[in-house]
Amino acid sequence: MSQEQDQALLKRFEPVIRYTPGEQFFPIDVDRFVRHCSLWVQRPEQPPKLIVPEGELTLEQLGQPRLDDFGSVHFLKFIDPLNLSDLARYRLKEGLRYLRREDPKDVFHAGRGRLARVGYGSRFIDALFSLTLVMRGRVPGDMAAAAALTHSSMLEENESYTYYGRVVRRDGWVVLQYWYFYPFNNWRSGYFGVNDHEGDWETACIYLYENDEGEVKPEWVAYSVHDFTGDDLRRRWDDPEVKKIGWHPVIHAGAGSHAGYFEAGEYLTEIELAILSPIANLARWIERLTRRALRLSQSEEDSLASRFAFNFFRVPFVDYARGNGVAIGPYQKKEWTQRVLLDPIPDWVSNFRGLWGFYARDPISGENAPGGPMYNRDGSVRRSWYDPLGWAGLDKILPPNISVQRARQRHISIRANNDELARSIESKNLLLHDLGLEMKAMLGQPHLQKLHDDYEERIELLSNEVDEMRAQLAKDQALLEALELYASEHEEGLRGPMRAHIRRPHHRSSQAGLRRSMVVETWSAISIGLAMVSFVGIILFARQYIFSGMIILISLMVFVEASFRRRLVNLVNSITIALAVVAALVIIFEFFWLIVEVGVLFAGMYIIWENLRELWT
Repeated sequence: MSQEQDQALLKRFEPVIRYTPGEQFFPIDVDRFVRHCSLWVQRPEQPPKLIVPEGELTLEQLGQPRLDDFGSVHFLKFIDPLNLSDLARYRLKEGLRYLRREDPKDVFHAGRGRLARVGYGSRFIDALFSLTLVMRGRVPGDMAAAAALTHSSMLEENESYTYYGRVVRRDGWVVLQYWYFYPFNNWRSGYFGVNDHEGDWETACIYLYENDEGEVKPEWVAYSVHDFTGDDLRRRWDDPEVKKIGWHPVIHAGAGSHAGYFEAGEYLTEIELAILSPIANLARWIERLTRRALRLSQSEEDSLASRFAFNFFRVPFVDYARGNGVAIGPYQKKEWTQRVLLDPIPDWVSNFRGLWGFYARDPISGENAPGGPMYNRDGSVRRSWYDPLGWAGLDKILPPNISVQRARQRHISIRANNDELARSIESKNLLLHDLGLEMKAMLGQPHLQKLHDDYEERIELLSNEVDEMRAQLAKDQALLEALELYASEHEEGLRGPMRAHIRRPHHRSSQAGLRRSMVVETWSAISIGLAMVSFVGIILFARQYIFSGMIILISLMVFVEASFRRRLVNLVNSITIALAVVAALVIIFEFFWLIVEVGVLFAGMYIIWENLRELWT
């Protein structure tokens, strides 16, 4: 395909991005961003070193290969923090605009608190996470304000919006990949999220295929959501969840985070802390062992995973993707003004493995700027770049027309294997009959004792082998029927369940979940801090009662939490069951041998009764 054809495809399906009111950063061209940046390198155990000062850096210079020591990090620096007077002036201006409500699409109003939507354990981990912000490198709110002012001046000088397109052809798919660059991610300082950082690359993929008439048809859509990958990212083109304007899918961008969602709403996103990953991995390993021990079906496993996921090790944050603010794209007031095709791949994409913004040396990495569209923060290639199919779980899925052909081919291949397997079963079955006949003929011949034993062992092995082959033949026969049905349905245009691949989707918070009373909101906000203050109070004023005081404190917290969440009955039931289990364990421990003796006595009497009843019947 020519570049003109690829550009036409990208333009035909280019998405519309809808933002939340108050969004301050929008996709721009990287050339303008780089001209406002300086280039630095951070070498191990050394202070950062300036390579190219601000105003002199170009994309050509950025794309030059740079060799350096192991552990070195190259990064861009976009802005400097505002001084106190500029920051106060900016805050005052923003506050007045909020009070005047000059433009509903330009003012953000926080919804009901995220903490009221999660349990006490998650709020505790969230509190620990908040405390770590003061102990690690981070981009403070004044940098977000400085970035917003600089970005605003960029748009006043030249209001243009850019995406970078890429077309990948593999396994019968035509992947349209759209990359968007935001100068800043102010999710934490602007919308109570997890991080702030300079630079932010997001992507969207549309998966097309060419039908038998030579027409290009869209089949799947996937948007980047933080660092998630896999089947849960994608939706089928005809899924009602995929909003479209003509041929243009609609992305609802998270406020500040710019994560992509299919529907407008508020999404509770749980981010796993890196420091807790070993514990979380151990918990997931125990969970998998439990599922295997219970021998659950796939649907039962998914149900169990959704109900008992180890969310305690994750911190809850809200992505406000309301979609009723500024919109950019076809048929909108603001349209795409620059469409850059990354073919051939420019040097600034392939050669610059550094960070597209400030390197905060954050041990959790959330506050560090991201790598470019091609690379992760550590310089390795992004999966969404080298494997856009696998990134959305499509590496195992063929386009509809090819899948029908492949199903027919697999049917023929499996049928041939089954014919060969059937012949092998017949041959081995004849041998099994012969061995059985010969072993039976040895009976009454004492001198053939050893040979008889050998035959017996051979027959057992051969019988097991034939049994396994027959079982495989039965499975293959069922598979052949499934393949035939699949091919027939797809030839008739039936596509099957559109969401069967989704295991843990990102759901919008329901209206019922958002309608929390002010008392619940207040309790959720103060509960952790109140527990910590109460703990200090017990130590200071009632240290001699610390054990009983902690029990009373925890019980009171649990009781209030259950009351506010209308789970008091469940709490009472749980406590009753727990007390019953504890009582049973105490009884077993205290009267263990008596229980064993009584149990054996009753078992013996039962066996005698059953045997006598059989004898007298």
